[in-house]
Amino acid sequence: MRKRTSIHEVARRANVSTATVSRTINNPDLVDPLTAARVQRAIQDLNYFPDTHARTLVSGRSRILGLLVSDITNPFFPELIKGFGDVAVDHDYDILVGSTNYSIQRMELCVRRMLERKVDGLAVMTSERDTRIIEQLSHHRIPIAFLDVGPPGRQFFDIRVNYSQGIGEAIDHLLQLRHRSFAFIGGPAHLPSAQMRLAAFMDHLKASKVPKNYITVIPANFTVDGGLDAMNTILAQKKMPTAVIGGNDLCAIGALRAAHLAGLHVPGDISIVGFDDIHLAEFTEPPLTTVRLPRDEMARRAVSWLVSAIEEAPAASEIEEPIETRLVLRQTTGEAKRVA
Repeated sequence: MRKRTSIHEVARRANVSTATVSRTINNPDLVDPLTAARVQRAIQDLNYFPDTHARTLVSGRSRILGLLVSDITNPFFPELIKGFGDVAVDHDYDILVGSTNYSIQRMELCVRRMLERKVDGLAVMTSERDTRIIEQLSHHRIPIAFLDVGPPGRQFFDIRVNYSQGIGEAIDHLLQLRHRSFAFIGGPAHLPSAQMRLAAFMDHLKASKVPKNYITVIPANFTVDGGLDAMNTILAQKKMPTAVIGGNDLCAIGALRAAHLAGLHVPGDISIVGFDDIHLAEFTEPPLTTVRLPRDEMARRAVSWLVSAIEEAPAASEIEEPIETRLVLRQTTGEAKRVA
């Protein structure tokens, strides 16, 4: 194998010092344009790649952003990772991704790995929260963007999701279709995101004066299997609801599968709504009506704030305008043909 090109070879080719090569790479505005152009030609001719560890030692920055997600197998999170990575690259940052699998212990390991790699900033886009880990992070004085669960503090930023808007639109849509009995397949009760989605569901039904005995809540995990099992429980009830809302799209897709296996027609016999609007939702049969949670907007806000906090003096923590959710109508909702 060919020996890796060194910064000394680049300096000799460009007839400059190694310090000038380093400045050209890290702070090109400080170098004479003609000299910088000569150095860049030498870098290209020699196919030189800077030593990122050395750059970190010199600049004090790794130019790496950490991103923690809950479940890499849930299509929502890879779509979020893609958006985060695209925006990070536009700002000349790499990303390091960790998946917690909804486990606090796994989250601790991921955070430790991020800190060992000297990430410049961290986005915690997980459904779970652990106060002890947040306290640990606060001692390292790196900017951190949270999803819904950020604590107050100068180095923290909290991205809030308006779950109520989209879920309210879904319930209003179902009420207009003459649905009067509802079920909600909720996520694990200890997850803040699951709690907020369930609270929005209950609050809107209460405001719409739907009697409690016409409301069913079945806990599940945020997976297709969890949605299928929960839907089977719902279908076994004497008074089966006419509309089901899944805590996320995977739950709703599992519910759709259970309805099909039970010989029910969706939406003729029962209507189903999801939450997240993952790319797959458009290709279920029938295509899934769902509440859209915009991953690109979440990623843009997280990266923009982190880069700003890294490269400028971080402002006091603030909560931006919430990320808005909205109902996306497809073909799994229709007019209720019966009353439970």
